Amino acid sequence: MLHIALCLLTASFQSPIPDLETHPVPAVPATLSVDEARSAINRGVKWLIDNQRPDGAWGTRSLELIQLEFFSVETHYSFQIGANALAVKALLGVEETPERRAALDRGLRWLCTTEMSKRGSDWDVDCSWSAVCGFDACVAAASDPRYKEGELRALIDARGRELYALLEKNQEPLGGWGYYEGPVVSRRPTWSTSFTTALVVPALVRAKDLGWGVDPKVTARAARYVADCALPNGAYEYDLNPIPRIRGGEGINDVKGSLGRIQICNWARRQAGDKVVTDAKIRAGLEQFFEHHMFLDVARLKPIPHEAYYQNAAYFYLFAHCFAAFAIQELPAGERESFHARLRPHLTKVQGRDGSSFDFLGSTFMTTAGTSFAILALQAGVAK
Repeated sequence: MLHIALCLLTASFQSPIPDLETHPVPAVPATLSVDEARSAINRGVKWLIDNQRPDGAWGTRSLELIQLEFFSVETHYSFQIGANALAVKALLGVEETPERRAALDRGLRWLCTTEMSKRGSDWDVDCSWSAVCGFDACVAAASDPRYKEGELRALIDARGRELYALLEKNQEPLGGWGYYEGPVVSRRPTWSTSFTTALVVPALVRAKDLGWGVDPKVTARAARYVADCALPNGAYEYDLNPIPRIRGGEGINDVKGSLGRIQICNWARRQAGDKVVTDAKIRAGLEQFFEHHMFLDVARLKPIPHEAYYQNAAYFYLFAHCFAAFAIQELPAGERESFHARLRPHLTKVQGRDGSSFDFLGSTFMTTAGTSFAILALQAGVAK
C-alpha cells in the first residue's frame, strides 16, 4: 500500500539486502497455530502502544528519508494519516484491555481532528491514501458498538463525511482512485488503480446506512472499475486500460505480479455483492498466492519500487497478506483455518523482535502501516 515512485534513483541507489543465494531466507514452518498467531498479535499491538505519541498519532509528517524528497510536503502528511488509519483499524479489531482501549481512543481522536490532507501538486494525488484508509477506519469505528454514541461518535461521523467528500471529489471518470495524475492534469484526477479503489469499496458499501450522504452511484462506479480490471488469467490489472497490458516476459499484470491485487480485488467484489466472485474464484486466487509466494519474498525490502521479478515492489508484501486474510474470511467457515494456518508463517517470519513489521524502507509511516497490516491479517484468523 502507499505507492512510492523512486525510479529516478535506480542508477545510484544499491540494495542493502544480501544476495539470496548466499544468504537464503530461513526456512519457515508450513503452518502456524491460532495460539502462535495470538502471540504475534500481542507483540504487534504492544509495538503500536509503545510507539504512539502523546497526541494519539503514530510517526511524523516530516521528510524522514532522502529517497522521498521529491514528494510535496503535503504528501508526507497524507502517508502519516493513511498509516494512522490502519493502526486505528488494527486496534479496533483486537481483544480489548484498558491500555488498548485508551490507545484506540487517542488514535481515533487524532484521526478525526487532525487537519484534512490535500492534493500535493499537479501530479501528486497521494491524499487519496488518507481518504481511502481514513474512510475505511471511520466506517469500522462507526460500526463498532463501543462508539455508538458520545463525543467520539460525533467526531467519527464528522470526519467520515469529510473523507467521503474528498473521495467523491477525486473519483476519476472511470470510477477509481489513484495517487498520481493521469494523462490530463485536471481538478478531477484522471488515473486510478485497482487496489487503491478496492480498498475502499467495502467501506462505501457498509457506509450506505450511516447517514453520511454516500451516493450509491459512487460506490457502483468504484465496484465496476475493480471488476473491469479483472483478467482471464485470474490476475487484476494494476490500472484499467482500454487494451489490457498483458505482455510476455515479466509483466506486472501476470499472476506473479498481481498476487496482492488478486486478493484485495476478489475481497472487494465479494463485499460489493458481485456474484462472479464465487468461492471457487477466491480459492483459486489464494492458491495462486501460495504457489507463487516466492516473488513476494524476493521483493520485500528492495529499496527501488518494482525492481523485483514481475515488477513486484517491496511494499506489496504486507498489503498482500492482509487482504489474503480478508479474502479467506469470505470462504465457508469450515475452510478458513487451513488457509490462515498457511498464511501465518509468512507474517511471523518478518516480524521483528520488538513486534514491528515492515517491508519497505525504515520510515515511521511504513512501519506503522506494516505492523497494522500484520495485526489485521493475523486477527482475521483468530476468533474473538
